[in-house]
Order: sequence, then C-alpha cells, then structure tokens
Amino acid sequence: MEQLKHECGVAMVRLLKPLEYYKKKYATHRYGLGKLYLMMEKQHNRGQEGAGMACVNLTAQPGEEYMFRERAEGKDAITEIFSRIEGSAFPLFNSQLYMGHLRYSTTGKSGLKYVHPFLRRNNWRAKNLALCGNFNMTNIDEVFQHLTQQGQSPRYYGDAYITLELMGHRLDREVERLYDIAKSQGLQGTDITDYIDNHVDMTNVLRTTMQHFDGGYVMCGLTGSGEMFAVRDPWGIRPAFWYQDDEVVVVASERPVIQTCFDLEASQIRELQPGQSLIVNKAGRISTKQITTPQQYSACSFERIYFSRGSDCDIYKERKRLGELLTPDIIRAINGDVEHTVFSYIPNTAEVAFHGMTDGVRRLNAQVRIEKVVWKDIKLRTFISTGSERNDLAAHVYDVSYGSLRPYEDNLVIIDDSIVRGTTLRESIFKILDRLHPRKIVMVSSSPQIRYPDYYGIDMSRLEELCAFRAAVALIRERGMERLLTEVYERCRQDPDGENHVRAIYAPFTVGEINRKIVEMLRPDGMQASVELVFQSIEGLHEACPNHPGDWYFTGRYPTPGGTRMVNQAFINYMEFTTHNP
Repeated sequence: MEQLKHECGVAMVRLLKPLEYYKKKYATHRYGLGKLYLMMEKQHNRGQEGAGMACVNLTAQPGEEYMFRERAEGKDAITEIFSRIEGSAFPLFNSQLYMGHLRYSTTGKSGLKYVHPFLRRNNWRAKNLALCGNFNMTNIDEVFQHLTQQGQSPRYYGDAYITLELMGHRLDREVERLYDIAKSQGLQGTDITDYIDNHVDMTNVLRTTMQHFDGGYVMCGLTGSGEMFAVRDPWGIRPAFWYQDDEVVVVASERPVIQTCFDLEASQIRELQPGQSLIVNKAGRISTKQITTPQQYSACSFERIYFSRGSDCDIYKERKRLGELLTPDIIRAINGDVEHTVFSYIPNTAEVAFHGMTDGVRRLNAQVRIEKVVWKDIKLRTFISTGSERNDLAAHVYDVSYGSLRPYEDNLVIIDDSIVRGTTLRESIFKILDRLHPRKIVMVSSSPQIRYPDYYGIDMSRLEELCAFRAAVALIRERGMERLLTEVYERCRQDPDGENHVRAIYAPFTVGEINRKIVEMLRPDGMQASVELVFQSIEGLHEACPNHPGDWYFTGRYPTPGGTRMVNQAFINYMEFTTHNP
C-alpha cells in the first residue's frame, strides 16, 4: 500500500559481432538498441522518476560523435528518450555498446541533472566516461573530502556525481600510464592514441576507485574507447546478473529480465558476485575480476520480498513461502474460525505471498474464502494543495467490494508486503474496510516489523517515519522510561562509529506489545472493527529467503560501518528535533 521507492535499475548490452551480422540474422539494424529498450521497460518497476541511456560507436571517425547520451524525467521517461532517439541526427543503431538506467530518488533530489547516466567528456576517447548505477553511498562526505584534498572542485554534491569524478580521475591516471608506456616504446602521434585505446585496463581504475566507498551498489559504465564494466559492492547488497554468448554480453538488475529478453533458462544466467566486476574490453574480450575483498554476505532481503520481479523462479517460491509461514499466527488471530473468515491482499505485489498464505490455510482447512476486497481506485492529484483536501482525497485512493463480507459475522485477513509508515492504513485502508463491518481485521505483513532506516538505496531513511519506531517511543514515554531515550542519545553522540545503539529502544518490548501500540496509533477515530497485526518473524524471513541474509531494516544489523554510523546520527537528529519541537 505504501509504495517504497528503490534506487534503481540498470541494463547493458555489448554487441560482439559486426553490425552487419545482426542486420542479416535479425533483419534489423536496431538489434542492440531494441534489446536495451526491452530490458529497460521490463525493469520499469525499479524507477519511475527518470530514465537515461548512453551508447558508444567504436567505428566513428575523428570529427564524428562517438558517445551519445539521452535523459528524461517522469514515469514516461523511457518512451520519451527512445522517441527522441528516432529523430536524432546521431545514428545510435551504429553503436556496439549500450547502457540504460531507471531512477528512483532516495535522497529527495530531483531534476534532470540528477538523472543517470552521468557523462564526463574529453577529446581523448579513452578519457570519456559514462556512469550509472543502482546505489547509495553512506560515506560520501569522506569521498568528497578525498577529492577536494587532491585539488578537485566538484560542481555538485551527490554520490553519483562524486563517484563519476573520482573514477574519472583514476581513468585519467590510467591513460597517462599508458601514454608513458607508448612513448617509451617509441610510438608517436595517433599510434599512441591507438595504443591507449587498445590497452585500457579498467581493473586498475575500479580497484583504485571502489576501495573508497561504503554502501550498497552496482556501478555500470562505458568509456569512449570501448570499455564496458559493471561492479558490485563487496557485501553483495545490491543485485546484478549477466549473460554472454557469441553475439552479446548483457547485464541487468534482475534475472528474469534477461531471461525474457533473450529467451533463456535461469541456469544460463550468472550473478555478479560480491566485490566482483564484469569487464568487456574494446576487442570484446570478457573477464571477471575481483575488485574489492568480499565482506560478510548481506544480499538485500527486501529485493526478495518486494522490489524484484516476482516472475523470477526463486523469488516466486520465496514469496509463497513467506505467506505460508504466517499461517499459524493468522489462524490464532482468528481463533481458528476459518469458516467465518475472508482472505484477500493489497497491493498487487503481495499476490504471491497471498497464494502461499491461502495454501497454508488449506492444509489446515479445506475451505478457504477468497475475495478481491480492496481496489486501487484513483491517484492522488498533486494540484490539491491544502492539508484537509489532500487527506480527504487520500482516503479515497482505495475502494472496497461491497457485499464481499457478511457484516458483523466475518473476519477479514488482508496481506501486504510490508507495513512501513502506516499512513495509508490510518488515512484510507482501515476506514474503507470498516465500511464492510467485519467482525475483526487481521492485517498481515509478509515482512517483519521495519524498525530501522535503510541507507543502501531504499526510500525509508528517517527513524520517525517508521510506525514501529514511533510505537516503541510511545511505549517508552507511557511507562515513564524517558531516561532510556536520553541514554541512547548520549551513546550515539559519544560512540557513533561503534554499535547500533538504537537497538536498545526496542529491547524492553515484545513484538506483540509493539504491534498493539501500532494498532492503537493507526486506528482512525470511530472505527468499529477490532484490528490485529501479524508480522513475519525474523526466523521466518530467513527460512523463506535463505540466500539473502541482509536484514538491517528489521534487526538493525547493518553490514557496513557507514550504515551503523548513519542510524546513530538519525537518532541524534530525532532527539534534537523533538527537543526543539516538542
């Protein structure tokens, strides 16, 4: 219900045959461009605030454009940029390297200048760099300071732009290294240029760049001389998949995207490993290199619960299992009365978990009543400016199927992927469900309570926005335990780089106590039906998604030092704000 934003989606295509090969075999001179378009559209779920693409033509002559970039904002950005391409004077279909990006901002920064790919220009082909990624860096202050101490003066302050400048600087040094070698071999003029273009080693560039970063990332890039690369963070937080045959090398954020676009089996596609880079050089030679030392594996579990496409064979099974594991707690919540219970789901992304949940109930009871109870009706119009009008409109974003329940007799079980802020429950869902007069509403989350912000690319970066955190603080104040807040605040100030001190806020309470307080806080005035929350357990999460142990938003166990430092700072910010704004 509360749409979480994720940063972002990537797609790359490298043609390995001469362009005439594709024209003859596939009867189109736009094979590479068409595959990029399909891969971007298939990942539209990962970014609807903007999109961009870049390409490189290896056969362009001096005086001709060899590196092209196009970007646009908005949910229709993919359509817009490819429409522009149709009318472009630059023949993009003559390119051999293509890179695309879908953007969701998690920083609040918007505008075309923040849309990937970022481009660094130079008259030397090998010094041109186009960069995009699915990432969020937690130590950008330190990297910025590193750049300025070298004498650089970046024009923008943002992790994508600063990453471009740092990597561009290292690419310059690589070109200069090759220039010195070429000169020592007696080469002159364009022979030096050709030597550089044919010998750029992106391993050197990436190793001296990525060692500076703390965060979750998949970084992708193209150089003007024809290098293509994708590199994954050493914790494996953000995902990347790739495929090669004798015609193409492709990279995407999600496996089924490659499967669908190239008609492949899942087993044919490889996952980029933590700290590893896929590199394709100008000659089309493919290699994987270890760029950073792998750290404790922390692949993001939210990718499995919510963000990645449910059409992936493994994700589909995992989401069903997440729903199935909730069955005992749901049966308990309805006192075993399946006969007088209707099961449903919201939003559509929760459908697979819903099927797992109902399968679990069927194993205990042959009869399961399923209804489409909630419908998303309209979108909130931004031209409504006053608070009261916006709240009233928000309450009507969803509608219900009248007559789907027997009033005052039936329980209603609704499953969602996650419950983050609780705003939609309070302003809309609980109000409209109460119109059906259920005896009891059991609101189910296929993920555990979200207790901590994310700092690796998901739009939930403020503690006070999380309903679980607000509930824990409310319990602390109710029970006269305000001293705990002060103690945690002092620990965060004195030892910001140590452990996650915010975990102590939850320690005095059970999950059930926090659940009941959340219900109390989100329950609208005048609501008649009783409400109970059922969250996935941490144990259930790891049983269902055993290969994606990253669970910091639930447990507070951040995989990187930067994540721990930022959550401690978030609590400092919260306490200082509430002190001045009681």
